[in-house]
Amino acid sequence: MFDPSSLTTTDLLQAYVSILRELRERGIVRTSNNPIGDYTEWLVASKLGLTLATSSMKGYDATDADGLQYQIKSRRLTATNRSCQLGAIRDHDKEAFHFLIAVVYEEDWSIRSAYKIPNSAISALGRFSGRHNGFLIWATDNLLDHPGVTSISEQLQ
Repeated sequence: MFDPSSLTTTDLLQAYVSILRELRERGIVRTSNNPIGDYTEWLVASKLGLTLATSSMKGYDATDADGLQYQIKSRRLTATNRSCQLGAIRDHDKEAFHFLIAVVYEEDWSIRSAYKIPNSAISALGRFSGRHNGFLIWATDNLLDHPGVTSISEQLQ
């Protein structure tokens, strides 16, 4: 197993750059940003048979064979931050997407939970934040109490 403790800080940062470059070459991530968003979009698209939109597409991240549009959000829990709050969901009232896919990872990148949420449920499940200019949703199992929300955790394994 890889032991990073013997590396210098510069070595660690250079390894990170090399890892991101390799993930880009494999088509798993599309940017040099924090890889969680790109990785989740790739994972969801590959497991659910979706086609990724261009990275500049506003409002949705992927489409299915029937033309339904999906926005994909994710959160990785850590020892110091266990919040399941997703990034703000903006413009959902403009119906730019039909479903929100929410994926929560444990710190080791294993999937803790994943949900398919109809756009029509977003305002009931979240709260609007003017500061974030969008709805905030916490991706926890209580989402499953809402009609139309389903767990897709097993499909992403």
